[in-house]
Amino acid sequence: MCPSASESETFRRIERAVNGDQQAWTELIEACHARLRRMVAVRIDPRLHGRIDPSDVIQEAYLDASRRLTEYRDQPELPFYLWLRFLVEQRVAEQHRRHLGAAARDAGREISIHRRGLPRGSTAALAAQLFAKLPSPSQAAIRAERRLRLQEALNTINADDREVILLRNYEQLTNGETAKVLGLDKSAASKRYIRALFRLKELLVSFGFDPLEEDK
Repeated sequence: MCPSASESETFRRIERAVNGDQQAWTELIEACHARLRRMVAVRIDPRLHGRIDPSDVIQEAYLDASRRLTEYRDQPELPFYLWLRFLVEQRVAEQHRRHLGAAARDAGREISIHRRGLPRGSTAALAAQLFAKLPSPSQAAIRAERRLRLQEALNTINADDREVILLRNYEQLTNGETAKVLGLDKSAASKRYIRALFRLKELLVSFGFDPLEEDK
């Protein structure tokens, strides 16, 4: 389910789309498109920026989904958005293999539904997203320094912690969605997220940047 529709409405649209209603299909994918673009933007290896259009990757996944929609309707093992997201992930992985070959499997670049790493450079996007939510001084030099410290901390924490922060704060998945992506129950996913934030804050404080201190 995507944020703009209830689960029941989503499945009504799926049924209509299976029966040939193009408008229903358009509504389904448009409801998910912005979130999918965010996911692709942070998952594509920076070496491919300018060589791959994220919109093309997503459109290929939509074609996959359209062909498999009846199969999904009959056996919906994932919420619709997470199913689409998985198909987009497969297309991202395909582009990595096509353009990077063996280098696509370097440490930290593995792409799978239960991911254990991030494409290099993703921490920059995540740092920008997190930093935008924090109180910060107006001086540009101090802002830049704190953002670099945040990115350094993200690079330092382990891959599991970084991943759950990415899913919750950058991809903006709910706790339930995050649990399904990571193969955890909701309680475990919530605890992992809280633990990851705590470890990130500890690192930031050790770097001389307390993200919770008030702007002065």
